[in-house]
Amino acid sequence: MKKLTILAILFFSIGMHQQTYGQVRLNINLNLGSQPAWGPVGYDRVDYYYMPDIDAYYYVPQRQFIYLEHNRWIFASSLPSRYSGYNLYSGYKVVVNEPKPYLRGNVYRDKYADYRGGRGPRQEIIRDSHDERYKNNGRNNNHHEDRGNGKNKGRGNGKDND
Repeated sequence: MKKLTILAILFFSIGMHQQTYGQVRLNINLNLGSQPAWGPVGYDRVDYYYMPDIDAYYYVPQRQFIYLEHNRWIFASSLPSRYSGYNLYSGYKVVVNEPKPYLRGNVYRDKYADYRGGRGPRQEIIRDSHDERYKNNGRNNNHHEDRGNGKNKGRGNGKDND
């Protein structure tokens, strides 16, 4: 009986260890396939991009641009016409992995002020990458190709989703 009890405890503890390990593995969040073709390479997970040139954000999971309009944050599938001259492929993008960074916009605005006007370091973008991790993005996946670069100007939903 003593051996059976020890065996049961051992079996139970191994099962709990595997369950915990499985939970840890399931919580790893990779979103390589959902990053836009104009995003910079080198990130397995991106929640938001901050674009200092236009002081706007892009929320990767919902594929939405976030920008200020009349002191309200607007969530839209494309940028408004006032940003039609902005090139998503050449503008500098800052990866931000924190909830709702636009609510701390002054922090990002101040921290990346020197990156405005093309003064940020050159970034390789997913569309131009030869990295196998991005093979389903960029060249082979056009669902982000034209959004926000002036071709769909002013077609956002204008909804404040927050």
